[in-house]
Amino acid sequence: MINNFNTSFENMKPTFYLVFILFSYIGMAQNNALFEQGKQQYKSEKFQEAINNWMKIVRAGEHSSALYYNIANAHYKLNSIGPSIYYYEKALQFAPNDNETLNNLTFAQNATVDAIEPLPKTIFAKWDTTLSSWLTFNGWAWVTVICAVLFALLLLLYYFSVYSVKKRLFFAGAILMFLLVIIGLTMSYRNYHKQVKDQPAIIFAESSNIKSDPSQKSETSFILHEGTKVQIIAEDDDWYRILLADGKDGWIHQKDLKPL
Repeated sequence: MINNFNTSFENMKPTFYLVFILFSYIGMAQNNALFEQGKQQYKSEKFQEAINNWMKIVRAGEHSSALYYNIANAHYKLNSIGPSIYYYEKALQFAPNDNETLNNLTFAQNATVDAIEPLPKTIFAKWDTTLSSWLTFNGWAWVTVICAVLFALLLLLYYFSVYSVKKRLFFAGAILMFLLVIIGLTMSYRNYHKQVKDQPAIIFAESSNIKSDPSQKSETSFILHEGTKVQIIAEDDDWYRILLADGKDGWIHQKDLKPL
């Protein structure tokens, strides 16, 4: 009985695959049609209609830099600064170095009310930020693995070499690879730590009172406005504790912001 069921299931597998491929193709075709329809509506200055169509694609589970970039542009045209910044930031998650997105994000940020000056960094902190940004967590992990293999290889060559000049070269190379392994491990750990801790969000409320405690009755520490980017560092029921680039922190109700 079980064997017959397994045999029947194996025979049905190709059908399942074909149905899955068919529905995937239909879904892609529908999303492409919605995307193109949104582009035409954008050109006709029907920005909200374009957003509605593009958001259907997002709700269908498709995400891309181009999609979020267009949604951001449409929000910017509607003077919705908070949503435009939010979706430019979403686009940068898929294409971090896209110049058009970065430029448009700068224009949108210039339209915000809050002027927040980041805390000054020491020269070592600047070096650390620059170095860690060269590669992603996975990139530094690969550097670590490759350098570890080269270190072991050079150490073996040093051990078995009979010529003093080559031994010195292999030893120097091994030391260099060992240092790169240490750097790679450090950067991998720091990037992973930053990735885990990184919880950015954008203020969506026109203005929001930032409280000293997670309660409407607590004292207002300062006020933030639409479009400001913050870091979520804690959560308490319907409240988020946020940190600004200038070091200020406080509590904001979750309805006033949207995590990225």
